[in-house]
Amino acid sequence: MEQLVIRDADVVDGSGEPSYRADVVIDGGRIVSIAKEAAQAGCQRPRAMRELDAEGLVLSPGFIDMHAHSDLALLRDPDHSAKAAQGVTLEVLGQDGLSYAPVDDRTLQEVRQAITGWNGYGDDLDVDWRSVGEYLDRLDRGIAVNAAYLVPQGTVRALAVGWEDRAATPEELVRMRRLVAEGMEQGAVGMSSGLTYTPGMYAPDAELTELCRVVASYGGYYCPHHRSYGAGALAAYAEMVELTRAAGCPLHLAHATMNFGVNKGRAPELLALLDAALGAGADITLDSYPYTPGSTTLAALLPSWAGAGGPEEVLARLGDPATAGRIRHDLEVTGADGCHGVPVEWETIEISGVADPALGAFVGRTVREAARLRGESPWDTARHLLLADRLGTTILQHVGHEENVRAIMRHRAHTGGSDGILRGSKPHPRAYGTFPRYLGHYVRESGVLGLEECVAHLTSRPAARLRLADRGLVREGYRADLVLFDPATVAAGATFAEPRRLPVGIPYVLVDGRFVIEDGRRTDVLAGRSVRRTAT
Repeated sequence: MEQLVIRDADVVDGSGEPSYRADVVIDGGRIVSIAKEAAQAGCQRPRAMRELDAEGLVLSPGFIDMHAHSDLALLRDPDHSAKAAQGVTLEVLGQDGLSYAPVDDRTLQEVRQAITGWNGYGDDLDVDWRSVGEYLDRLDRGIAVNAAYLVPQGTVRALAVGWEDRAATPEELVRMRRLVAEGMEQGAVGMSSGLTYTPGMYAPDAELTELCRVVASYGGYYCPHHRSYGAGALAAYAEMVELTRAAGCPLHLAHATMNFGVNKGRAPELLALLDAALGAGADITLDSYPYTPGSTTLAALLPSWAGAGGPEEVLARLGDPATAGRIRHDLEVTGADGCHGVPVEWETIEISGVADPALGAFVGRTVREAARLRGESPWDTARHLLLADRLGTTILQHVGHEENVRAIMRHRAHTGGSDGILRGSKPHPRAYGTFPRYLGHYVRESGVLGLEECVAHLTSRPAARLRLADRGLVREGYRADLVLFDPATVAAGATFAEPRRLPVGIPYVLVDGRFVIEDGRRTDVLAGRSVRRTAT
C-alpha cells in the first residue's frame, strides 16, 4: 500500500491552468497517482497507509526560492523554518558572485570576512570542503529543504586573480574558465555575479562573456546582480542582455527591480527592453521579492576602488583619514558605484544587523538617526560602524517603488526570489515572508496576480529555468515536493518590526514525500539534498 493520500485537495498544479479537485497519492518520494474523479459519488477512492484530509486547502508544488543566501544557514540551522514554513522546498544558493566554493584556504578566509553580514563568519562550522562538489556533498548529509548552487564568479576571480582592480592575464582567464567548468561538472546549475561587489565587479564584459560561454556549454544559466539598480539601471540591464546574447548563454536577472528616485515609475522601460530581447529569441528570466526596500551590507555601498585588495585593505583605507575622506566624497557627492551611482541618502539606510553584539544599539536606526544621537555626521557614524564591526554590518535600503514592484511581478518571465539574509537582529522580512506575501497580499488582497498564475511564477517557471524535469508541477511521476496552504488565510507573519515571525495559513509542507511542516509546526525531518545540474 502507498505511503500517503492527500484527499479532496484543490490542486493548483503549477502550470497556470485552472485548479481542480483531486486525491493525490504519494509513495517513495514521488507522486504516483492523481485521481481527479475521486470526489465524485460512487467512485473508488485511492487508499494509503496515511490519509490527509485537505478540504479547503490548496495543494501546489513546493516553492522554489531563486535567490537565497542560506549557504551556511542550511548547515548551521537544521530547523530552517525561515524557509520551510513558507512552503519553500528548493533554494538556489551561491548568489551575487560570492560564496564558499570553490576556494582555497586563503580565499575562504577572505570570502568569510567579505560576506560576514550575509552568513556570519562561519567559524561555528567545520568547513570541510573546498570544491563545489564537496560543498554539495556536505549538503547531501541532510538539510531541511533542497538546494541548488551557482558558481560564484567573484569567488572564482578571487581564487584566480585576487582582489585587485585589474584585467585578468590570459593565464588567469584560462584558470577561471577551468574553475567554472569544474563547478558545472560537479553539479552547479549556472554562474552568478555581484557586479557591485568586489572582486567580481572588476571583471570587464569580455571576461564575463568568456565565462558565460563555459556556463552555456554545460546547459547552465548566468545570474548577475548587475552593475547598477540606480542611476545606470537600464544600461546595466541592457549590458547583461547583450553580454549573454554574445555568449549564447541563458540569462536570469537577480532581484530585478528599479530603485532610487531616478527610477520611480520606470519599470515599463525595463520590461520593454526585456520584451524586445525575448521577441528576438533571447532566453531570459528574472526574480523579485514582493517588498520595496532592499538589503545588503553597509560595506557594499563603498566605491569599488576602496575594495581593491580585499577586506583587510578596505579596513586600512577606512582607518586612514585622507583616504576615508575620498570614500566619503564618492558616497555623498559623486555617487559611488557600490551605491549604484546615486549619492547616498543616509536617512534611507537602516541598520538591520551587526556582527559585534556590542554594537546592537545601532540596530533599527537609520544612519542619519544614529548620527544625530551621537552628535556627529552620518559619514562618521557609518565609518565607525564599518571599522568597529569589521565590515559585518547589514542594512536595509528604503529606496524602492511599489509601482515598479507590481509591474515587474506581472511579467511573463518573472519568478520569486527572497534574497533573504537570515543574519542580524532585524533582518529584512523577505527572508521569512516572501512566498506567503505573494499569495496573501498580492493574490488575495490586491489581486495583482491570479492564484494559478502566481503559483506558476513560484514553481514551474523556476523549475524550467533550472532544467528540472521532475519538479515544479503536480504531475504523476514528479517529486513529491509539495505545499498545502489555505488561500483564505495564507499571509506573511514577518513585518519590519518583527521580521522573524513565521507565516500563517501553511499547515503542511513535504520534501521528498516527507512532512517537514506538519500541522503548522516544523518536524525533525531533514529530507533535503543538493539538486545538481543534469548532463545535457
